[in-house]
Amino acid sequence: MASTTEHTGSEALGVGSIVGESFSILFKNFITVILLALVPTLLSSVIAGMMVGADVALGAADPDFSTSSGVTTWVLTILLQVVFYALTTALLVQLAYDAKLGRRLQVGRYFAPALQAAIPVAVLTTVAGILTGFASLALIIPGLWVYAVFSMVAPAVVIEKAGFGGLGRSAALTKGYRWPIFGALLLIGICAGIGGFLASFAAGLLEGVGSWAMTAGFSVVAAFGAGLSGISVALIYARLREIKEGVSVDQIASVFD
Repeated sequence: MASTTEHTGSEALGVGSIVGESFSILFKNFITVILLALVPTLLSSVIAGMMVGADVALGAADPDFSTSSGVTTWVLTILLQVVFYALTTALLVQLAYDAKLGRRLQVGRYFAPALQAAIPVAVLTTVAGILTGFASLALIIPGLWVYAVFSMVAPAVVIEKAGFGGLGRSAALTKGYRWPIFGALLLIGICAGIGGFLASFAAGLLEGVGSWAMTAGFSVVAAFGAGLSGISVALIYARLREIKEGVSVDQIASVFD
């Protein structure tokens, strides 16, 4: 197992600043961010609902594991959701840099790079999740550490076209800053978790209306958490590039020009 001991970077990551700016970008561009996060989230929920049922997709009912086809369908549903989550993150990474630089948001321009990155990000995110899970089986601390190690996979693939080398690139970028990164993502995760709770609550309120209304309500609120998470990852990545390589945000964003 990898050691959790590492050298601290000489320059602070600035957790408070990153979290604050994440919220600032989200609320200043609220409608655009929510819509950008909502489209993949809603598509994922609808397709999952068609495959396993809306109640199962929303967690209101247990999946059918009594047959091999039921297990296969459930696994495919999970993989589908991972791909759509990767697409959402890839879209929001680009939006975050335009917003940070005060540039006009060009949503149509974000889709081609996001679609190219979706599959590698989804695969690497799944691998990173498995590694984190194995680490957590031993002790919680290694699990959290591994989570931080691979947290920059999405921007590395989207911005640098790292492809399936994104795991190694993330590990190199996060070295020396993994605990501060985890602290920032934990704060964002708590806020996203609150959004998830509200999503479940909203879905429950719509239960009498119908399953598809529940799906729509869940997706709208869940988009808030996805938007906040995607923006924060983009900002952490930019800060690491600035500290370690002297690369500015406008240089990062220029790859899309």
